[in-house]
Amino acid sequence: MLLKVPTEKIPIQEIFIDKKVKLFIKREDLVHPLISGNKYWKLFHNVNNYLGIHIEDPLIITFGGAFSNHISAVSAVGKLLGVRTIGIIRGEELKDKWRDNPTLVFAFRNGMNLKFVSREEYRNKEKLSEFLQQEFPGALIVPEGGTNEDAVQGVKMMLNNETKEFDYLCTAVGTGGTIAGISKFCEGNQKVIGFKVVDDSSLQETIYQLTLKKNFNLIDSSFGGYGKIKDENIRFMNDFKEKYDIPLEPIYTGKMMQKVFELIDEGYFPEDSKILCFHTGGLQGIEGANLLLEKQNRKLII
Repeated sequence: MLLKVPTEKIPIQEIFIDKKVKLFIKREDLVHPLISGNKYWKLFHNVNNYLGIHIEDPLIITFGGAFSNHISAVSAVGKLLGVRTIGIIRGEELKDKWRDNPTLVFAFRNGMNLKFVSREEYRNKEKLSEFLQQEFPGALIVPEGGTNEDAVQGVKMMLNNETKEFDYLCTAVGTGGTIAGISKFCEGNQKVIGFKVVDDSSLQETIYQLTLKKNFNLIDSSFGGYGKIKDENIRFMNDFKEKYDIPLEPIYTGKMMQKVFELIDEGYFPEDSKILCFHTGGLQGIEGANLLLEKQNRKLII
């Protein structure tokens, strides 16, 4: 059994704004109920190419933090396809607390074997990967966030005839795989904007090596740092949900959309531009975010 291309078309919805540009969002969050958004496409070729060589006892190993969309997605792939999975989780302190974490509980219930490592060990994922490949020589080891050349090829499927009509293509950027795929396979006249939610000075070069194009621009959209959620972010997401009936998560798409609105107000986009934003999913992260916000006696994400 392999991952399949969904039979239903992913909708593109217009976000009606009283401005001199037109704004749309492609609802990749609807691609699959449990393998969300860009994660589905980043895993598509990685998983299918691996399973296509008929490994006797397939095993997928990957990496992620406490509320990782990638960990959630890989665990769901494992359950869907009947494949063993191991998640290498950043932070030994979570070893005795993971049952309070909705993302890790979801992964565990999907059959993922959770292995917790120190943050120092986690930083050297290349060395970790070498050890894991020696211990599990037949395993597929997927990098953190799923970003590699197979992922870039998978992201190609987020583009179609409908996306060709837009002047700007926008996506949130974490590890760089999604923007690399969009940059590599978009039309020559289209401009690609990556809304960077991490403080990583190497991203520009990482993306370029995956796409070999210079048609993309990165804009800081971290709003104080990766994983940081400000009150203004919550207000924006909740207002957006109430006005457009589209949920946003606080780490990636929520920050991207907030920054897009700011850029529109600043006149960044030329008049009559057609802008397409990719909703890359990850809505599972809202529950974990709200647990943290509740402990801080702050407003929750709806």
